[in-house]
Amino acid sequence: FDESFPLSNILNEALNQTRAMEAGLPVPKIHQVAKYEGYWAIYQDFIEGKTLSSLMKEAKSDEEKAELLERFLSIQLNIFDHQAPLLNDLRAKMNRQISESEYNATVRYELHSRLSTMPKHKKICHGDLIPANIIITDEDEAYIIDWSHATSGNASADAALTYMLFMLQGEEQIAETYLKLFCEKTDTARQYVNAWMPIVACAQSTKKKEEEKAFLDRWVNVMEFQ
Repeated sequence: FDESFPLSNILNEALNQTRAMEAGLPVPKIHQVAKYEGYWAIYQDFIEGKTLSSLMKEAKSDEEKAELLERFLSIQLNIFDHQAPLLNDLRAKMNRQISESEYNATVRYELHSRLSTMPKHKKICHGDLIPANIIITDEDEAYIIDWSHATSGNASADAALTYMLFMLQGEEQIAETYLKLFCEKTDTARQYVNAWMPIVACAQSTKKKEEEKAFLDRWVNVMEFQ
């Protein structure tokens, strides 16, 4: 990690990953957090393989790509089947992100109010689950990486974020197919996931990526989802 990463964030990522491992999820084992050539680093097992993102790009047919997307969702649903109560609380994190966002007080009030009505769950939420964060080994085993944003909370919020990340990558068709599959396999109403979208978009906006701003602004307009 370069100097822009606070040590507290690096330690938190290592802690999140360890808690995910202790909960029974397939993640690389962490050995230590230490300095390497003057920079803080997380020492962990190296997983030989290809990311699910690479495999989807290499897919020779739409059918093969669809199968890989279904596998991606099955991996995410497996994450949701686990709990790690000591992870940061998703609702608390999102409340903090809403307060830290650049939206005006009226919008922030509406988002805080909406979040307060959403059901409280305790599922492990990865917080950045995209195909690039899943490694498939030559033995066809899946490992999940990048646990810096993991929380304990509502699975539909995490699904809304995955959908939004696909959209931000320009993968609109994959995003729609993914969310349709998620709703079907979990018996979740699309309207319910949509209700999370403004909250998730606001949280994502705190990363201050200029190229995402216009897209996120459209989703944060909570009145569209009333």
